[in-house]
Amino acid sequence: MSFKRFDTEDIALSAESVVAPAWTNQVTNLTTSFTGSQVNGTSGKYYFSIYQTSSTDYTAEVQYSLAFGNINGSGSTLFASSELGKSPTSVIYGQYRTLINGDENTNFNFGGTVTPDSIYVITINRSRYKEKLLPGSFSLILTSGSGGSVVKGLNLIDDSSTTSTISYTDAGRVYNIVSGTLGAPYTSTALHTTFTNLSGSYGKFLPDVGVIILNANALKNPTFGINLPLSESRNSEGLNNLRFLSVISQGDTFTLRSEETVTSNYIFVRVRNGEFNYSTNPSNITGSGELRYPVMINTPQAYITTVGLYNDNNDLLAVAKLSKPLLKDFTKEALVRIKLDY
Repeated sequence: MSFKRFDTEDIALSAESVVAPAWTNQVTNLTTSFTGSQVNGTSGKYYFSIYQTSSTDYTAEVQYSLAFGNINGSGSTLFASSELGKSPTSVIYGQYRTLINGDENTNFNFGGTVTPDSIYVITINRSRYKEKLLPGSFSLILTSGSGGSVVKGLNLIDDSSTTSTISYTDAGRVYNIVSGTLGAPYTSTALHTTFTNLSGSYGKFLPDVGVIILNANALKNPTFGINLPLSESRNSEGLNNLRFLSVISQGDTFTLRSEETVTSNYIFVRVRNGEFNYSTNPSNITGSGELRYPVMINTPQAYITTVGLYNDNNDLLAVAKLSKPLLKDFTKEALVRIKLDY
């Protein structure tokens, strides 16, 4: 075994962004929405998960969850009649408020003085992305209507492509959710609105934590939203998240990609002609440390099969295996490039 210290120029760092579809089976556009048995339980009245296929199918995987929150606890029954305003919807509102704002005393703000009491929350399942979501890839079409006839439609997108300044919260980057162009078949039948027509935004897109917060009042608006019914009655199950799911299911177009920054450490092992020519294999060395075969003194041959990376304490940190043994003698030099991804 022979050791050689690396020089500064022998090590190089590189980082690149790897983009992939967010949904199961490498799908970019999720066109189906299935609920599980949770939707019929107590928690399903204000929170449940969405699958890409029937939850009883062995291939079913959670794609995202839907939740409804209200700062005053409206839209769900109270935990106890004596606990005014304390309900599952108030807990959901407070949970995401603390996560994003880092302050349990501030309300969600969607621009200017727009601070609605109610929010819809889409939380992307953590297994759907490795590091973060890709800004600019989010598109969610919501449509409302009855009897198979689309009355109004809205394409929600993030404004990362038009904003020049990125804002940050305790949960990382945050972008406004605005309206994008509606394509076929919605162009001729659905109402398309623009961000400039609405006071505030439709919500917040937080790619670093996989959370989408939507302004319930904006979606309820009959002019700039889709006239989505909103129940904010006290101590009453409003089933608002089920209403929200219905407008997602009609559109059946949820586009999203994930993004991961892969850092690579390149290490160049330079083997010069006068180095690593003698094998330290016991079969080639006598007990006194001499070469067993004299012919190997002037015309040695060795095969490089493995490169070990050690620290200053001679602790082995990593091992790189060559695809095939590399013949080495005084007439040959080699350059072995090792790539470590993390």
